[in-house]
Amino acid sequence: MGNHTGALRADTGPGVIKITKAGWFYIFLTIFLGVSGINTGNNLIYLIVAAFLSFMAVSGLFGKRNLSKIDIRLELPEEIYADTSAPVRVIIRNNRRFLPGFLLRVHVSGSEMLFPFVEVKTEGARHLSLSFRERGRAQIENIYLSSVFPFNFFIRYHTLPGVFEALVFPRPKKCESPGSFEKERKSRGEKTTNRTGYEADIISLRDYITGDPLKYIHWKASAKTGRLKTKELSALSHQPVVIDFDALPIRDIEEKISCATYLLLKLFKQNIPVRLKINGALYKPFSKSHKERTKALRFAMLTKLALYQKG
Repeated sequence: MGNHTGALRADTGPGVIKITKAGWFYIFLTIFLGVSGINTGNNLIYLIVAAFLSFMAVSGLFGKRNLSKIDIRLELPEEIYADTSAPVRVIIRNNRRFLPGFLLRVHVSGSEMLFPFVEVKTEGARHLSLSFRERGRAQIENIYLSSVFPFNFFIRYHTLPGVFEALVFPRPKKCESPGSFEKERKSRGEKTTNRTGYEADIISLRDYITGDPLKYIHWKASAKTGRLKTKELSALSHQPVVIDFDALPIRDIEEKISCATYLLLKLFKQNIPVRLKINGALYKPFSKSHKERTKALRFAMLTKLALYQKG
């Protein structure tokens, strides 16, 4: 998981209070009893009204405290594609030293998650699915935290001041490989490397090791030396394939980008070296380990497609 702007604190943003139906009834009842006490001069009613007001004050105090020192962060996948649901991990942390968090709701892009209880100095996590309509840089805004704690008279909301950012790659759309693309693939074919494998030509003979496949034993050499010999074969390596973005025979720019994304992902999945040529620039491997190089190159090419003509 990656791509988030860090934790946002709920109690640093603007707060809003919404009165529930139970809250309105409670307020009306308190006012009614207060007016009755003034008209009748009944001390018992005064005591009841005082208790009601104290109860409301306690509710406000604990309700406000319940939303303080709460950090929220989102963990997004490394690769997010347009019009495709992406799993997002929502993490809430209670930084208070004494009071646990109760009945906390996190609202993100129309979805909400309930955290019934979050112990002090601990975290809670939930997952939701988000989708982005367009490729490019996207922002997740209007994230807020709410709670009805402690008595469901009021709902307190705190909007988080800040945004989470994400890079959205183009939506892969299946398309036919261009004729020149397939022709280039077949003409380049495969080549052998100096790495040992079990696929191409013999590069050496060595002593048999327990576990070697029997079909790779060189029986003639074994008969001459009196010891079992195993053939070492070179491994096959696919020649790199270049996807020339500008040469793709698709007029609609978004469909062309989706097609190029599909071809890139398809070739990466098949472990075929692939290069992207776009606007005259050719993306080549970096001087890193094979795994890091492949990942970095994949990300660089997808990023180029995601930000194409986005300024």
